[in-house]
Amino acid sequence: MQYQGTIYRPPSEAQSILLQVTTGCSHNKCSFCGMYKGQRFAIKSEEQVLADIDYASVHFPSTRRLFLCDGDALILPQERLLSFLKRIEARLPHIDRVGIYANTKSLQSKSIAELQSLHSHGLGIVYMGLESGDDVTLTGMNKGATAGQMIEMGKKAKLAGIQLSVTVLLGIAGPERSAIHAAATGRVLTALDPEYVGALSLMLEPGTALYAEYQTGRFALPEPLALLQELRTMIAATNLSQGLFHANHASNYLPIRAKLPEEKAETLAVLDRALAGKLTLKPEHLRAL
Repeated sequence: MQYQGTIYRPPSEAQSILLQVTTGCSHNKCSFCGMYKGQRFAIKSEEQVLADIDYASVHFPSTRRLFLCDGDALILPQERLLSFLKRIEARLPHIDRVGIYANTKSLQSKSIAELQSLHSHGLGIVYMGLESGDDVTLTGMNKGATAGQMIEMGKKAKLAGIQLSVTVLLGIAGPERSAIHAAATGRVLTALDPEYVGALSLMLEPGTALYAEYQTGRFALPEPLALLQELRTMIAATNLSQGLFHANHASNYLPIRAKLPEEKAETLAVLDRALAGKLTLKPEHLRAL
């Protein structure tokens, strides 16, 4: 299979076939993100993608999941994306879920009927980077969408029958807006009611706009205990009907995995113990993106 550039995928897609249908990210302006810096967004040729699907059918005959890369593959024109899903159905009938990254722009570009059509041909989950529910923080990071717009688009995916996985960032608001960011993010997660939430801790990447702000003193990273307090505030403000809240990414100081709502009180108690100094946090050298 042919890959261009660095390939990124959600942690939950570690065992999936990675099928690259675009390169880069159609937005690529978030101040904290260095994943696709210097890489132009492009759509790969239909010939190459179909050849990769045929290759996967021979070399991965029992893999059950497939992820469409890169940063925003849902932005593909409807008919091309649908044709890829149909080819996957035909050549990889054992695939029971196709996943994809999505943002507000790409979800806006698809009607509910179009999303339903994609879902009927295998698209089972979209991964959306919320980062924060606080509009001031979203504007500061140049996210390109408001919290209200992301709520609307996330609900749109769910109405089409597609599962929703939402990523949030601890520390992205800095120390001053930490509590506001955490509480607002919890409220937006409640409104979205995703099946999965993934909380990562901000790690500054050289070459990004946010790193430059950090170097000049215009942005500060919250201390580890402040990040834990942020996580506690966020979970306390989050009410899901039935979802998994993961904060066990390698960037986090304390791994948390909770079923909500049933494990909410227990999880808050664990965080209280950590904040009281009764639990050991991950050492800095073991944290990674």
